[in-house]
Amino acid sequence: MSDNRSKKADIIAVAKSAGVSPSTVSRYFNHPELLKPATRKRIDSAVRRTGYIRNRAAQTIHGIRSGTVGVLIPTLDHAIFAEVVQAFSDTVAAQGFTILLASHGYDLQREYAILRKFLEHRVDGVVLTGLDHDEAVFQMLDSQKIPCILMWNYAEHSRYPSIGADNEQAGKLIAEHVLALGHRRIACMFPPINGNDRAFARRDTIIRTLQSAGVEVPDEWMLTTVYSISESKQDTKRLFSQTDRPTALICGNDILATGALYGAAASGLVVPDDVTVVGIGDFKGSSEIEPPLTTVRLPARQIGYEAGQALSSAIIDPASGPGTSLHCAPELTCRKSSGPPPEFE
Repeated sequence: MSDNRSKKADIIAVAKSAGVSPSTVSRYFNHPELLKPATRKRIDSAVRRTGYIRNRAAQTIHGIRSGTVGVLIPTLDHAIFAEVVQAFSDTVAAQGFTILLASHGYDLQREYAILRKFLEHRVDGVVLTGLDHDEAVFQMLDSQKIPCILMWNYAEHSRYPSIGADNEQAGKLIAEHVLALGHRRIACMFPPINGNDRAFARRDTIIRTLQSAGVEVPDEWMLTTVYSISESKQDTKRLFSQTDRPTALICGNDILATGALYGAAASGLVVPDDVTVVGIGDFKGSSEIEPPLTTVRLPARQIGYEAGQALSSAIIDPASGPGTSLHCAPELTCRKSSGPPPEFE
């Protein structure tokens, strides 16, 4: 059996295999941005050949970065956050960081517990989803003086730098679109708002925009549905089974809107000839379903990239400060699921 398989490889063995100094190998792990791509590639090959695994626990004791960042999102059940997390992960990976990903199920107390675990693992930075968090979360971050980015939502004066879309603007865009088509008999479907500032901001703005135009949504047309295509399909079927039904359904996200399209078809309705269905998000697949979904695009990849760049910079160069908030503006994307109400045709 070869020596590198009979005992654990160390940094000296990696340096010898790569033809570089041990200090260069150390820089490869702690400050990869300082090395040329060719040097990083050579050391990476040596690490793979030798099977070297560095001792993170020992390094963090001596104040060396752990090379990990904690990412906390509300759910892993659907593709809602998949695109933004992937873009973030790709961006920080280019700077030598790996993500620790966890979900809290819209439970702010659970978020606090997970954040504490992240900090126990000595993560170099943290990403939280949205703007509203328990005060204990902010106090813990303040006490640890660790870089933090609030991702997905945007507010000019957020507690920590926020990089994302203005959900109030997103709600306003979709409500104004439906109104401009001539709809006045409008139903709404939103996810539960507890622990979800994104859903609250969209719902509140949509309702206010409709009311400003003289449109009141009846209680029986105001639906609360969990993030589930099957549940939104069933709720939509019940809504459209009423004798007095709406001509348009505004959904708080594309997951609910997708189920609503299925529910309309199951009810024998043609979208958009009989009813308009719209969403918010423009997630992967929203343009491919039939009919393609009219929605408000939240630029997930841009948000993930910008958040990754901001957090990496704050970790690598603490003197640069925490950075500033950045608005990645939502954009109305009109497709074939929206049209004028039947009486306008």
